[in-house]
Amino acid sequence: MYCVRKVTEDLYWVGGTDRRLELFENIFPIPGGVSYNSYLLLDEKTVLFDTVDDSIGRQFLENIEAVLDGRALDYLVINHMEPDHCSLIDDLLLRYPGLQIIGNAKTFPMIDQFYNIDLEGKKNVIKEGDTFSCGKHTLHFVMAPMVHWPEAMMTYDAADKILFSADAFGTFGAMSGTIFNDEVNFDRDWLDDARRYYTNIVGKYGAQVQNVLKKASALDIRYICPLHGPIWRNHLEYIIDKYDTWSKYEPEVRGVMIACASMYGNTENAANVLAAKLADAGITHMIVHDISRTHVSQLIADSFKYSHLVLAAPTYNGGIYPIMANFLDDMKALNIQNRTVAVLGNGSWAPMSSKLMEAKVSEMKNMTLLTENFAVKSSLKNEQMHALDELAKTLVGSLKGEN
Repeated sequence: MYCVRKVTEDLYWVGGTDRRLELFENIFPIPGGVSYNSYLLLDEKTVLFDTVDDSIGRQFLENIEAVLDGRALDYLVINHMEPDHCSLIDDLLLRYPGLQIIGNAKTFPMIDQFYNIDLEGKKNVIKEGDTFSCGKHTLHFVMAPMVHWPEAMMTYDAADKILFSADAFGTFGAMSGTIFNDEVNFDRDWLDDARRYYTNIVGKYGAQVQNVLKKASALDIRYICPLHGPIWRNHLEYIIDKYDTWSKYEPEVRGVMIACASMYGNTENAANVLAAKLADAGITHMIVHDISRTHVSQLIADSFKYSHLVLAAPTYNGGIYPIMANFLDDMKALNIQNRTVAVLGNGSWAPMSSKLMEAKVSEMKNMTLLTENFAVKSSLKNEQMHALDELAKTLVGSLKGEN
């Protein structure tokens, strides 16, 4: 049975939700599931904006048929060629043989790479600034390369002032009937997933996001229709401001994330003692992660969120504890920058992890190191408490802008 909702008088949400998928892109845990959004416009010509993932294909096709109510599907606009948004192209062509496809010069080679579809006479290649009239609605096309694939684009409907934003402004999480931002408590229930989605999938491409935000600022936008998560129909400045902050690599919160790896609990104990000292000094915006148990996507999200990071890990085979080494590699790959970092190492006979972690942090952009080879040997002892007090004092001073 079809399941659709109206977005405007003649635009329908025809997507769906997958609550069974455990790993998005087979990497990122999504305990709350994920939505796949697609939108169908009923004008003089009918226009579908993107398709969905195979996992909800039956629901999607029933939705399309119900909204069309006997009409043909005339056009499919492909804003993004990632398979979770284009898996139903061939099914649509079978059901609607007159269907024309609108995409840019990089869209159609990707269709050929993924699928064996004969598109002879069906390609409508557009470029930046082109327009397309389907009746009372005029569509404008905005290229958004590397947000987060090279062929990505956005479509702007000048009549209803809607931005179909592809993967931008999306989030993990299944929708439960409520598909609009003003039907949910976004800050409470969605922001963490939106941040984790952006930072891990788009985070590397801050400069490209900034370019698209500049393009979007010239448009009168009243709706943002992303391919995942809620549709924005008011308070658009909230999510746009988040994207501006994230893409500039500016922290949202002046606080501390302590990322700790510990083999037998001794490094974790030192991290917990440090956290308690920070709390005694009035630092409350703080979170401690055991990185052996916390998925790296959450660590990346909180690295974007907090202004200060403490990295605590033991030495392992003369190097950095592997999970911490992997996290540091991900930080660099995702372009994390403009953070203040303290390092807390450990080692029983040759404590090298502090020096090696500091070296990796130094390879990142605009990172400020507060420590130099700070390490415990095996376990924290009374004679090192003064040094830990000094580290806490330095962190507090930095957080309060005193040094």
